[in-house]
Amino acid sequence: MWGILREDVRSLPMLQNFLSFFLHSACSLCGRSTAGAFCPTCEKQLKACQFANPTQFWQGSSPFFAWGAYRDGLKQTITHLKYDNQPQLAHPLGQWLAQSWLETDLSRSKTIVVPIPLHPDKQQQRGFNQAELIAQSFCEFTGYPLRHGLERVRSTEAMFGLSADQRAANLSQAFDLGKHFRRDRPSHPVLLIDDIYTTGATIKAATQTLHRYGIRVRGVAVVAKPQLWKEKG
Repeated sequence: MWGILREDVRSLPMLQNFLSFFLHSACSLCGRSTAGAFCPTCEKQLKACQFANPTQFWQGSSPFFAWGAYRDGLKQTITHLKYDNQPQLAHPLGQWLAQSWLETDLSRSKTIVVPIPLHPDKQQQRGFNQAELIAQSFCEFTGYPLRHGLERVRSTEAMFGLSADQRAANLSQAFDLGKHFRRDRPSHPVLLIDDIYTTGATIKAATQTLHRYGIRVRGVAVVAKPQLWKEKG
């Protein structure tokens, strides 16, 4: 009997290795076997997109905090998240955004997180709101409360290729107060969360909506921003 048990004990590491091999998933970018969302090589490439100073954009009347440059692996990851039905990718992106945020003085103020909403028709079509999933992960690591403070009440056309004026007109009256803030107005400023910051038209429209109800907005935190200028150190 003890001999059988000793054989079982000796075989445990082999069994664990065998199970771990099959429990690994495929890297979301290259398809290699990995224990996480990305293999070490692809994660290194993603981290190469990270801004050294994400607070460089936190200025002016519409401040925003961006984790990295919308290019290469980060652009590919966000594309997979939104258009290839890979909602699990929101978790590491939200985590990295949160970790970067917590390393700055911005994290010291009490904050309520509000994800930028999708129109219900678009969310039903996609199956999820990527900004909400990123915000959930962000709040998991920062400890901030998440509130559905906005809702999208008007469907808008895709804004790729639209001018600044066309984007503003497209987003006119697109947002209204969400269910949580209709019941209970926040006592602390709001931090909006989205996946990408391009022209800022969406953020401006969302901020204006909250301001109409007397709700303070600190700014927005996003995973990516197109790198159209030399980064400030």
